[in-house]
Amino acid sequence: MKKKLRIALLLLSLILIIRPLESKAYPGMHNPKQDSTELQIQDMLMLLLTPAIQDAVNNYYLKYLKEPPLVYPYQIDVVQIERINGFRGFMFLLTVEVMPVVGPHISVGMDRITFEISAGPTVKLKKYNHIKDFELPPNWKNILRGK
Repeated sequence: MKKKLRIALLLLSLILIIRPLESKAYPGMHNPKQDSTELQIQDMLMLLLTPAIQDAVNNYYLKYLKEPPLVYPYQIDVVQIERINGFRGFMFLLTVEVMPVVGPHISVGMDRITFEISAGPTVKLKKYNHIKDFELPPNWKNILRGK
């Protein structure tokens, strides 16, 4: 696991070296039409960070759902990356938006999650914002807690 986090930090550094990444600044990153080095690096980073993202999502939705939703790497958008300790410092705040799903890709909500990524390597959840809920179809309402 530590090796994966080191690789994630290396990939994150490469992203910042190649070009600062903010998906809002690059229209079409959410739904790209062709592959690029930047997209490949972002996808690798999302694969490595998916366990931390999935843990944060599970902890939030455990209060509302009997079944934990899944987050797929292609349903994670990088919103912002901020280097928090100066040029070439290796502490980052990474904010992502995710759309967790249940069953056959039924979206249950949208969430914005911020992690602090630093040497060690460590990935710490800093902030979890639930943005919106999506209503489940009738045949999936049985997974709601309290129903």
